[in-house]
Amino acid sequence: MSFPLFDLSGRRALVTGSSQGIGLALAKGLAEHGAAVVLNGRDKAKLEAAARQLEEIGATVSICDFDVTDGEAVKLGVDAIEQDIGTIDILINNAGMQFRTLLEDFPADRWEQLLKTNISSVFYVGQAVARHMIGRGRGKIINIASVQSELARPGIAPYTATKGAVKNLTRGMATDWAKHGLQINAIAPGYFKTPLNQALVDSQEFSSWLEKRTPAARWGNVEELVGAAVFLSGKASSFVNGHTLYVDGGITTSL
Repeated sequence: MSFPLFDLSGRRALVTGSSQGIGLALAKGLAEHGAAVVLNGRDKAKLEAAARQLEEIGATVSICDFDVTDGEAVKLGVDAIEQDIGTIDILINNAGMQFRTLLEDFPADRWEQLLKTNISSVFYVGQAVARHMIGRGRGKIINIASVQSELARPGIAPYTATKGAVKNLTRGMATDWAKHGLQINAIAPGYFKTPLNQALVDSQEFSSWLEKRTPAARWGNVEELVGAAVFLSGKASSFVNGHTLYVDGGITTSL
């Protein structure tokens, strides 16, 4: 039995920040639905290790280790993928970082780093990939937002600002590029067990608070993001544009 609305065979996906965590889980999920995947990050050794994991399940996988916060490096890297590996049909802008401290003490250099990593990278990679997609009249771009696109917590105001910007940049991309046959949407994860959140996962106090605050009463597992990514990557979402899909156990719906 085949499910053509969710079949990604013959498509190639570039996933940024995909040597671990959410990025690697999404790359694996797209591969399991037929897509060839290109892993991206700055640490080539970690990318190679991640690629071996995917090859073990039979995935068609390549790596490209450019810095998504460097606009010129992004352009060269995307052009190299298009020329040497093949067309990018799906882009998942996943690269991101977190830094937690009191807002009144937040270092200026960390603010700039968050802006570059969490929002400038989405603009740089999205623009570079879209330039190729527009000429083909089709393409899927998925930006990774966050529940912090809607909510705030103490100590992460700059992160919240960047993820709010990702949500609105997604809307802007859709407004400009939907007419060219592109679908640009976002996935907003809630609290998932990832290396980025390990300190919170290890905190009994925080985990207890999260279980009480979230209607689903638990942390999310990264594999639970795959369904949303496959939907937004395939034919099933052909008329979905500028949407942010919250995968958060209900945390944004309940006080």
